[in-house]
Amino acid sequence: MPASTPTIVATSGGYRPGHRSRLEFDALVHHAVDRSGVHGRTPRLTYLGTAHGDQDWRIASMHEAGRVAGFDVSALRLFTMPNVADVEAHLLAQDVVWVDGGSVANLLAVWRVHQLDEIFRRVWQAGVVLAGVSAGSICWFTGGTTDSFGPGLRPVTDGLGLLPYANGVHYDSESRRRPLVHELVGAGVLGETHCTDDGVGLVYEGTALSEVVAERRGPAAYRVVRESSGQVQEERWEPRLLPSP
Repeated sequence: MPASTPTIVATSGGYRPGHRSRLEFDALVHHAVDRSGVHGRTPRLTYLGTAHGDQDWRIASMHEAGRVAGFDVSALRLFTMPNVADVEAHLLAQDVVWVDGGSVANLLAVWRVHQLDEIFRRVWQAGVVLAGVSAGSICWFTGGTTDSFGPGLRPVTDGLGLLPYANGVHYDSESRRRPLVHELVGAGVLGETHCTDDGVGLVYEGTALSEVVAERRGPAAYRVVRESSGQVQEERWEPRLLPSP
């Protein structure tokens, strides 16, 4: 059963060290699955590792995390060619799309070559939950900050724009993220920007923020806007703590 409203779960988290594997899915991934409304069968989640070039070891880790979580995990590869004959049909058959981190600039370029910018809008409107971490969060917005071009952070402003805001990730763990978001919002390069500390997720129904959730206590989310006076204002959003899976 698809989500009742087009839903996006944009995060700076979703993973934790595994007990017998490299990693496991943490509460944010489980929450994305819960948001899909699936019941009575195994949830279907497809993983996109486009942002780091579809690395085999990473995809294998996701399959193992899915086994531990009880999800039916597939991977949509785009390197060196799509691994399914009909990308849109594959995505529409899922409950959740989970997009990994890496280079958001490269991800967006490759997706556009394969018309995924158009496909994802239809998939989202059909009720498949779109979700991800870091680059897999920024991609759904108008843009954000990225290290795609080198060690120094730079703006990216050509996101898919399903959500009419910019996005800041790793807001508490990378010291340059917060001041650059403030600088870019103040300069008008980024509009209203929604940011997440590590372990925090933003849930949107349609284009409206419906809730802020977290995997642990302490971190938060933030809304950064430029006021009519030209000053930049940051508002802290306290998250709801998710149960540990």
